[in-house]
Amino acid sequence: MVLSVHTNQGALIALQALNKTNSQLDQTTLRVSTGFKVNGAKDDASTFAIAQRMRADVAGFGSVKTRLAEGVATLDTAISASESISDLLIEMKAKAVQANQAGLTSATHAALDADYQALLNQITSIVSTAAFNGVNLVDSSAVGFKVLSDINGATLNFTPGKLDIATLGISGGALSSASAAATAVTAVDAAIDQVNLEIANQGAFSRALNIQNNFITKLVDTLSTGIGNLVDADLALESAKLQSLQIRQQLGVQALSIANASPQSVLGLFG
Repeated sequence: MVLSVHTNQGALIALQALNKTNSQLDQTTLRVSTGFKVNGAKDDASTFAIAQRMRADVAGFGSVKTRLAEGVATLDTAISASESISDLLIEMKAKAVQANQAGLTSATHAALDADYQALLNQITSIVSTAAFNGVNLVDSSAVGFKVLSDINGATLNFTPGKLDIATLGISGGALSSASAAATAVTAVDAAIDQVNLEIANQGAFSRALNIQNNFITKLVDTLSTGIGNLVDADLALESAKLQSLQIRQQLGVQALSIANASPQSVLGLFG
């Protein structure tokens, strides 16, 4: 090897090697600290773009899951109200059947009717308060209910059945006489059928929302796993590389120091 005081080839080579090691060390340190092997477009433009699109989908599905959860809560509120109304109608039928017999005194009819009217009022109270986040699926103002079901804007749709006493056909009913009670029995029977049908419809739609929510959850898990496969660093591997590069860096510094000392040895020949 030619020794020169003008050009220190050994030092240049050592410096290049050290710079390369430092660059690799910086990259590995970043991977270990962030947990990602692809931290930006500079690392891998195409992979980063794909991962960002998948992250956008995951964020979008997060919003869908929120809407589905709100939909389930709205349906659960309606179902609870409907089940309570069904229970009250059963009590009303018992009162009407009891009043539907000859020979009862006016006082007895009046007492039974008072209980009957109280049950009617309770139904009205339940209907008026059965709202979640401002949406009431059982009162007289109930309209079509739509729930976002995917990131492309598709919805699951529900047509609610109104369960107010006017729609059920039991408003104005009374147990003031046996004949009035007989009419009430018929009306209450029809109302019970109507409410139970609505409960079935509500339950079916609630199940549909839960099924879609479970599907979205699995889809998000799959996307998240895919993103991880694309950009996550193998921390065990990167930690091992980090230790190796730190040793190489130390050796590189020593090599550069030795190379820088070579010109001094040349000058020593003329001392």
